[in-house]
Amino acid sequence: MKMEQVSDNCFAVLIEKNRVCDANSGLINRGGGVVIDTQSDLAHARQMIEMFSKVWPAMPKRIIITHEDGDHVWGNQLFEDAEIIAHKSVPERMKLVADPGEIQHLLHGVANVTTRPALQALHPGVAAAGLQLLEDYNFDGVELIPPTTLFDTHYELDLDGTEVHVIYVGPCHQVGDTIIHVPKERVVFAGDVIFQQCTPMGWVGSYEKWFQCLDLIVQLDPEVIVPGHGPICGVDGANEMKAYLRYVRDESRKCFDDGLTSLDAAKRIEFGPYSAWRAPARLYMNVERAYREFRNDPPDAPWDSAGTFDAIYEVAKAKGIEVEY
Repeated sequence: MKMEQVSDNCFAVLIEKNRVCDANSGLINRGGGVVIDTQSDLAHARQMIEMFSKVWPAMPKRIIITHEDGDHVWGNQLFEDAEIIAHKSVPERMKLVADPGEIQHLLHGVANVTTRPALQALHPGVAAAGLQLLEDYNFDGVELIPPTTLFDTHYELDLDGTEVHVIYVGPCHQVGDTIIHVPKERVVFAGDVIFQQCTPMGWVGSYEKWFQCLDLIVQLDPEVIVPGHGPICGVDGANEMKAYLRYVRDESRKCFDDGLTSLDAAKRIEFGPYSAWRAPARLYMNVERAYREFRNDPPDAPWDSAGTFDAIYEVAKAKGIEVEY
């Protein structure tokens, strides 16, 4: 974990391993202090608070949540008196996708040498993901704390003369996708609509919606983008994300027309120029998402989470690469 100053009053905390749950956070040190996303577990959240305390001496008055996934909200409870701002969909979505009890149960099962073999036999991908998470995370003690201030399409803050625009752009990666634009500083905190140097994962939404969001970010003309995962970038990062998604959608179309399953397609499609990204076998999720669109499935059709992680595991094995999430 490291902190970078990205403009006069904006900072980012970046998780350098850049694997699943290695989510970034942000700070705007104006108007009482605003933190963007609160990390995956309490230990990382406390470390983030310690880093931000070097440039902002008090606990921040506000939190902005970019979307509902646990790795962006599970540190909320450490900010007891803060206003927590998020899109109106986020409270109910958090209950569905960010229940800390589920991840706690998984990691306890994987950590237990008695129960681990059965889990590995039944869901090898889930077990592999759990073992990876155990290297860096402990979700014990996490409580689900919902936002306190909800908005619809747009929300604005005035931080002692510095405008902050909170813009709803979802669903792209998740239902509640929100970006934070600080025009005066030319900074965008993008949440998980942008991944850098790691393969994106999209749960709810459509390719076209994601393209529209990335185009909007480019139009905002930021000098710095803080992605949800990976190192900071400029608009080149948004363009690269769009290029990757277009590539996967186009290749998936060919495989779909050839009658392949999404899993077989993910095994066939080359990683191409994106092979050096972390967790390249996440490709499966983006192929399956394209297939859902080709089949005219609803964009919020539920995922079999265990089956998804097992499929990523299968793709990695088929391609002879390290299993990584």
